[in-house]
Amino acid sequence: MRYNTFNCKRFLAMLVATAIATMALYSQTSPNGKIAVKAAGKNGFAIYHNSNESKPTKLAVIECGNIKKTVAGGTHTTEYDMLTGKRSHCTNAYSEAMYVLADGDTLTVRAWNDGVAWRGTHDSRINLSGATHNWLAEWSDGYEAFFPADRNVTEGNRFCYPALFEFSSEKNTPIFLLLSESGIDRNYAASSLHATATPGTFALKPDGPEMPGWQTAIIGSLAEIVESTLIADNSAPSQIKDTSWIHPGVASWVYWAYNHGSENYDIVCKYIDLAATLKLPYVFIDADWDKMGNGKNILDAVGYAKEKGIKPMIWYNSSVGWIDGAPGPKFRLNKPEDREREFAWCEQNGIVGVKVDFFSGDTNLNIRYMAELLECAARHNLLVNFHGATIPRGWHRTYPNLMSVEGVYGAEWYNNVPTFTDKAARHNATLPFTRNVIGPMDYTPCAFSDSQHPHITTHAHELALTVLYESGIQHLADRPESFLAQPEYIRNFLTQLPNAWDDTKLIGGYPGDYAVIARRKGNNWWIAGINGNDTVREIPLDFNKTGITNDYNNKKITLIADYSKGKDSKWEIRTIKDLPQIIRLQPRGGFIITIQEL
Repeated sequence: MRYNTFNCKRFLAMLVATAIATMALYSQTSPNGKIAVKAAGKNGFAIYHNSNESKPTKLAVIECGNIKKTVAGGTHTTEYDMLTGKRSHCTNAYSEAMYVLADGDTLTVRAWNDGVAWRGTHDSRINLSGATHNWLAEWSDGYEAFFPADRNVTEGNRFCYPALFEFSSEKNTPIFLLLSESGIDRNYAASSLHATATPGTFALKPDGPEMPGWQTAIIGSLAEIVESTLIADNSAPSQIKDTSWIHPGVASWVYWAYNHGSENYDIVCKYIDLAATLKLPYVFIDADWDKMGNGKNILDAVGYAKEKGIKPMIWYNSSVGWIDGAPGPKFRLNKPEDREREFAWCEQNGIVGVKVDFFSGDTNLNIRYMAELLECAARHNLLVNFHGATIPRGWHRTYPNLMSVEGVYGAEWYNNVPTFTDKAARHNATLPFTRNVIGPMDYTPCAFSDSQHPHITTHAHELALTVLYESGIQHLADRPESFLAQPEYIRNFLTQLPNAWDDTKLIGGYPGDYAVIARRKGNNWWIAGINGNDTVREIPLDFNKTGITNDYNNKKITLIADYSKGKDSKWEIRTIKDLPQIIRLQPRGGFIITIQEL
């Protein structure tokens, strides 16, 4: 009798739990209460943001198909450490629900503390018609495009991830939604946005018949967007047990000044010498190293680097994207057996990393190939940098040997077209709020001289990019003589530059206008800002919510800025007693403040 009574009670409890779970569709809330997911008719759900207002702000409606029932998945917390990135220790939490659709698919929705992620359908649509502003980049294989403000969207347009949207709230406090993708693996195809005939509505479609990853919306203030690690949080943890060989750092880089410089042993040695002089850990030998002349070959260059205490990395053509007329070496990585042999050769000869270039977009062919490259590289203790490739979608957590990904319209374009000259400053001030939010970005910053086309950003603007942009390997763009001609303090700054951060804070900014970011390594801070305008800009600096202490005993505060009182010098470098409340930036200018323990 007790047994039957117990079973009856358990059955009733299950019925109640099921009823509560079914109701979760109408009230799925993030653990911190800021994000809510609610039913929007029978065919989807709406995303709301609650910024301590009486009426939550409706941001988006997701159309995913007829929802038949809902099962709650509970609340979960993720916590992990990163070797690279904007934060060394990451933690976040989400509530989860599974929506069973009429077609048999199960849509899983996670309401994170700083956004929403959903997965389970091949195509979904998102209605963002309430946005007041947008920043959208046209899609290309290599994700190399500008993010203009308020782009006119017409049916048939295809846009890259990430895409940024701004909304007004009840109290006119701006709320932002950055749409991207996370948690992708080798069986998936990557997604992008396709404009539909309905204004403000985009189809989110993978590039092929395979399923997409998690469609992921980071939501909040601009500070919450910039500081978010949601793309990594919602991705698979690493399975690499020994990571002692993975070290972020700065590299000298030949391509910006010499397109085919890696063919020339003597030019490569100049960059090795630069790395040695500045005490940089890495040198990167770019395309066409297989054609190296001067009576020398790549192993001679590698040997010279090792003699100088510099770790060499080398370039490969992926041989799936640009092949005809493209530089080499080609076809060395496509077959598994060739890839194993090539990476074993790298490991045997002291080459510590590879850049693989010229992929062909978001298809499963590319996604699977990139995953295989990362896994093979890890077996041979090789760092990886992808160029001409799709954006990172959480792989910097899953594969900690992934140091960086291009996926950006970066400084190498000074080598290709004249359009970058006039647009770079505004573009540079947009990237901290768009592309670099979602993962490491190999922009190849910091050029004081000119390439084929001139830059009109200032010296301090260029130097600030090395802190403003996060990349596990920061490839310095300029030629050796330009770096070595800078004041000693600037050279030492590059020597001491971290490339993995313990924390990141947005001090202020707005896409395309200006950006100021503070990054911490240990007890030291690097604060960098740039002006995206062609006019002088006075910028307020509010450090109240950053964690930067007001106690500067036993600390040295140094300001690096553009010299504004004449043309004899490019730099103003001085020690200051306190952090400024306002800073005046020159047109397309910049600054860095360092707070260093003595």
